[in-house]
Amino acid sequence: MTRRSSWSQRLRFVLALCCLGPLFQAAVAQQPKVHATEVAKDVWFVQGEAALGSPANRNFISNAGFVVTEEGVVVVDALGSPALADEMIAEIRRVTDQPVKYVIMTHYHADHVYGLQAFKALGATVLAHTEGREYLNSDTARLRLDASRKDLAPWIDGKTHLVPADRWLEGKQTSLKLGSFEFVVRHVGPAHTPEDVAIYVPQRDVLFAGDLVFRGRIPFVGQADSRQWIESLGALMTFKPRVLIPGHGPVSESPMEDLTLTRDYLVFLRKSMSEAATNLEPFEDAYAKVDWSRYEHLPLFRAANRMNAYNTYLLMEQQQPK
Repeated sequence: MTRRSSWSQRLRFVLALCCLGPLFQAAVAQQPKVHATEVAKDVWFVQGEAALGSPANRNFISNAGFVVTEEGVVVVDALGSPALADEMIAEIRRVTDQPVKYVIMTHYHADHVYGLQAFKALGATVLAHTEGREYLNSDTARLRLDASRKDLAPWIDGKTHLVPADRWLEGKQTSLKLGSFEFVVRHVGPAHTPEDVAIYVPQRDVLFAGDLVFRGRIPFVGQADSRQWIESLGALMTFKPRVLIPGHGPVSESPMEDLTLTRDYLVFLRKSMSEAATNLEPFEDAYAKVDWSRYEHLPLFRAANRMNAYNTYLLMEQQQPK
């Protein structure tokens, strides 16, 4: 290569950067921002997008929240990247100068947990159910993080790491008290995950439901125990909350309606796929015959429903009487 051609390539590279610079800045400007909204006195909510995680949204696809007490702040879930968690901390600082005392994890899925290290750096105590310990130490969690470092770069990178709980909760229910507030932490897994917990704040009649409730979009069922998930939704209904904060989607002031919608979807999946499994019908034929009209208008139907149905079909095959 001649010196002139080398210089010419450098010039083209610089010109390309100049052209792409405004586009890059525009993309950054369009990224969804973390904004906290007060949904009950002292209870604040952050809503992620109804989308799949991507560099464009910084993995901001899940919800989180926090409660301000007289003795400190209790956070529920940590969002899907350290940058998002930093923005949430800035929102907490906008509301109060009380220290962040606790972070309660509803479960250890990536879109809820990758921001946890930012809260840990503040000295917060992390609480999660002990059933999450196996996943946290698994090859699955490690490989998911490796993939996220590629797929969600630069927001997930080599500095992003998984943070274990400081206190692993056991049993069906734990009560945490801070100031005049009580936080009832109910283990409702195995459902969406084995470690699922919901957090009820009786002083404000607010329920953080985690990913047991996907409001206004198709749930991600994956390999969940959908039968137990349905039972767990029934258990959440006994709280009869005034306000429900789902793991995904907008806050609900009609909690029973939204709990019922998620439950009905899971029941429908199990019923339609169970009939196919019982009749030894191939999945593709069974899926094509099902009337999905009640759900196909919901966000992420195309991205999630077929996978939900297939995993449920496999589950129904396993649960057929021998």
